[in-house]
Amino acid sequence: MTRIDQTFANLRAQKRKAFVTYIMAGDPDYATSLELMQGLPGAGVDVIELGMPFTDPMADGPTIQLAGQRALAAGQTLEKTLQMVTEFRKSDTTTPIVFMGYYNPIYSRGVDRFLSDAKAAGVDGLIVVDLPPEEDEELCIPAQKAGMNFIRLATPTTDDKRLPKVLQNTSGFVYYVSITGITGAAAAQSTDVGPEVARIKAATDLPVIVGFGIRTPETAEAIASVADGAVVGSAIVKLVEQGKPVAEILNFVKGLADGAHRG
Repeated sequence: MTRIDQTFANLRAQKRKAFVTYIMAGDPDYATSLELMQGLPGAGVDVIELGMPFTDPMADGPTIQLAGQRALAAGQTLEKTLQMVTEFRKSDTTTPIVFMGYYNPIYSRGVDRFLSDAKAAGVDGLIVVDLPPEEDEELCIPAQKAGMNFIRLATPTTDDKRLPKVLQNTSGFVYYVSITGITGAAAAQSTDVGPEVARIKAATDLPVIVGFGIRTPETAEAIASVADGAVVGSAIVKLVEQGKPVAEILNFVKGLADGAHRG
């Protein structure tokens, strides 16, 4: 059982919904992003998605794209992102960490080496947005064999014919993208999301977590009420972009977490 599986089992036992956050590793610099990451569990975050900066993030909107550019400009590398997790694990051995990003940096490092290093650092799962289920032998299957969850995205355009393929080797949780488009775009609507989550849950026992378009505690609560939890990324990254102090960002995160946990 991975930390992700354990966390969701604990939340189910407590009848609570999950709150998941995304931050970009190394944005605006290594020290600040590590400080922010270390503060997230205390602000109520159940699972941390850590972005791996990449030069061509095709699924991301301007906010996340710029975060990646800032991180790369500050010298962030995959090596330093792994180092961040190692550092985080010195004081937190329970909060699940999911690497989110694109296949290129992993491929460049070598799949076996990457999985070995990620596992040793304390990474629990992967979301790799540009590897479809047809490429499962490439990374998904090796990751599962290494004891890591491979989390897949489902979207409003994932129809009933496609859904079983998307779910076949997914583990940990399913990440439902609430809107058609890029990160940081339109606001999520629970009335649209509810039926879609129910459709996915009819096809899997995995928790379904909803992300994209959640910026307020009220929306986090509304979305969590129709799913197993909510993800917030762009709204947090925007505060990093604005140069807000870490304490202020964590206070904002706590409000979102409280909303999701009420869901």
